[in-house]
Amino acid sequence: MPPVPARRALLLAATATVLAACTTELAPPGPPLGPPAETADAFVMPDGTRLPFRAWLPGGDPWAVVLALHGMNDSRDAWEYPGPDFALAGVALYAPDQRGFGASPSRGFWAGRAGMTADVRAMVALLRARWPQARLYLMGESMGAAVLMCLATEPDPPPVDGYILIAPAVWGRAKMNVFLRSSLWLMANTLPGLRLTGSGFVRVRASDNREAIRRLSTDPLTIHGTRVDAVRGLVDLMDGALAAAPRFHARALFLYGGHDELIPPKATAATWRALPPGPVRAFYPEGYHLLLRDLHRITPTEDIITWMRAPEAPLPSGADRAAAAWLARQPP
Repeated sequence: MPPVPARRALLLAATATVLAACTTELAPPGPPLGPPAETADAFVMPDGTRLPFRAWLPGGDPWAVVLALHGMNDSRDAWEYPGPDFALAGVALYAPDQRGFGASPSRGFWAGRAGMTADVRAMVALLRARWPQARLYLMGESMGAAVLMCLATEPDPPPVDGYILIAPAVWGRAKMNVFLRSSLWLMANTLPGLRLTGSGFVRVRASDNREAIRRLSTDPLTIHGTRVDAVRGLVDLMDGALAAAPRFHARALFLYGGHDELIPPKATAATWRALPPGPVRAFYPEGYHLLLRDLHRITPTEDIITWMRAPEAPLPSGADRAAAAWLARQPP
């Protein structure tokens, strides 16, 4: 047995760990210090927070600009597979680390829906100023798509030419079973600071591209331990995205894969059915959650670029027709 001072030190350390796990800690934006700004590799938010980005630019002036938002625990590196394809098509793609992720200063802490949509508004203003003649589209994957669904249905959405929503995170509480809802409530109200690593949980396959999964898992920008209060924040965001569907009147392309193991089909089907007329739905039977990193990624990538050029035209892959057939097969 360790001597008394050592035992006391161990007890204090254990107590501090437990107390830390019992404390909710969020990281919303601070008060504004000035207008947003853009540097060579980062967007600077009004509160001074620096959000690094990667950009894939065409050789000349782009005909379109895409602001691309990554998913939960991911980073700006999420777009390194499709980025060059967009650039070759004459499209500039900007991919920032969202607040709380990647190399942002508050890495690991949830910023809140209002903070995340406010950041997007600031980045839209910067890109509009930089490329005034180009079309501007907002693209999101999973959590990023949920942020954009909430943004598009706010009272005064930013002026953009359309939304590209890849496997939106719409698995809100209304589509969860009572066990999941109860477990989340209990952990969020008792151990909000506990970090979940996923060890021991059921494994899901996010893509059929093993190299992309390896890159994601070894990328130093990827977060591997998620605070419980961040999980609750994500579920709150998914609640908001699911509720936004009936009010989503913006021009948009929604994409979903037949092998998506993260967002259940019933949640996506409920969202698609709730959408008003206008948004295009695209279904890819061979696709996984990370559609633009899959082995068949060129198909949805080409559909997206085609839709950006001609949003009223049929998709070249026929994924819009496949979406109608898939939705008709889903239970109510």
